[in-house]
Amino acid sequence: MESLPGIDPGVPPSGTGCVECQEQEGWWFHLRRCAECGHIGCCDNSPGQHATAHEQATGHPVIRSYEPGEEWFYSYPEEAVFEGPLLAPPQSHPVSQPVPGPAGRVPADWMDLLH
Repeated sequence: MESLPGIDPGVPPSGTGCVECQEQEGWWFHLRRCAECGHIGCCDNSPGQHATAHEQATGHPVIRSYEPGEEWFYSYPEEAVFEGPLLAPPQSHPVSQPVPGPAGRVPADWMDLLH
């Protein structure tokens, strides 16, 4: 398979939730996976916007959805969605994990707090 810049198919995800939100006992709306290093961050609708912050801090240019049933990739430099290779498992957070999540930390007014 031809290698794509910013994508390492052999790197597993960093966990089941946003790294920074878990460290800060925060919450997220949807999750994104860095296709280069496996970092799991929250989407730009989430209060923390940690996936984009990771891209800005590292220069890693590509993310993949980490939501069950979603397989799209996104290139920050090209501002485009595209199809990419199969990444190391798992392909998403556990189906049993609620959206938004994690369970027990999502405020009742979460919809008002989205970007």
